[in-house]
Amino acid sequence: MTETNEMKFEFDFQADESVRLDQFVTEKFTRESRTTIKKWIKDKLVSVNGKVAKASLPLVKGDKVVVQKPEVVNAEDFIPDPEKMDLDIVFEDDDILVVNKPVNLVVHPSVNHRTNTLVNGLLYHVQQNGSQLAIGRESYRPGIVHRLDKDTTGLLVVAKSQVALEKLIDQVANHEMKRIYSGLVYGEIFEAGGTVNVPIRRHEKDRLKFEANENGRHAVTHFSVKHRYVGYTLVNFQLETGRTHQIRVHAQFMGHPIVDDQLYARQYKERFFDDEGQLLHAHHLELTHPVTGEHMAFDAPIPEHFQAILDDLIWKRA
Repeated sequence: MTETNEMKFEFDFQADESVRLDQFVTEKFTRESRTTIKKWIKDKLVSVNGKVAKASLPLVKGDKVVVQKPEVVNAEDFIPDPEKMDLDIVFEDDDILVVNKPVNLVVHPSVNHRTNTLVNGLLYHVQQNGSQLAIGRESYRPGIVHRLDKDTTGLLVVAKSQVALEKLIDQVANHEMKRIYSGLVYGEIFEAGGTVNVPIRRHEKDRLKFEANENGRHAVTHFSVKHRYVGYTLVNFQLETGRTHQIRVHAQFMGHPIVDDQLYARQYKERFFDDEGQLLHAHHLELTHPVTGEHMAFDAPIPEHFQAILDDLIWKRA
């Protein structure tokens, strides 16, 4: 590899066995996510032998790959723009809204992902209704109380008023907000349920991942078995704390990682589909309304792509 200027990188592909372009670039930029790499390729920032190429292009020995890495800006200074998109709004009033997030949607913008996020869509939605989102603690995430990973689906509460934002954040911090997820894991869990009380920290070698480690931050996940299939188990996970990737890391720690989790279940060769992400869905949310004091509970059914896999597992067993 040679660095021709501050942001331009050149690589000579010398392997005898062909690999996809996106896989090769991901291996070279280990601090970047697969989503970021695919966006670089889509934005024509990656070329092979002087020509822009698709992510799926198989590289052959002797190919020259050039990556023009985008300039880095401070996310803290970034204010997202409203974008029209179809959103599944489960509940809304003057202070909060509850949205059912689909798969393949990032919650808020970041340095490498400024557009097409849930926040962009929410800003457009409230703008059309003559309202607004609460001013977030960071400018790029207005109204955001808690997050879901890009490929995790399900329920999120979002603050529209400032008082709602602060009180909802306190509910999360004080473990007063109930969040239950449905997750399909590899392997059959024979216990009825239990608790994983294992600290989590960022992985020392792979900065995209987190890991169970005694030197990490306190993390507690409760689980109960919903249904057992041949080789798989459908599990309810209830968060007590809310660390990044918590359920995914704790599931891996149990020896039963979430199905199709491309970070934490790489050792499993059997996948049901490509690029849809882990089978994890936030199906139940309970909270106290931050202004009225009303107890509120919401449910969101398992999405179609997830349910289709469960139906197929039942058919296989039969």
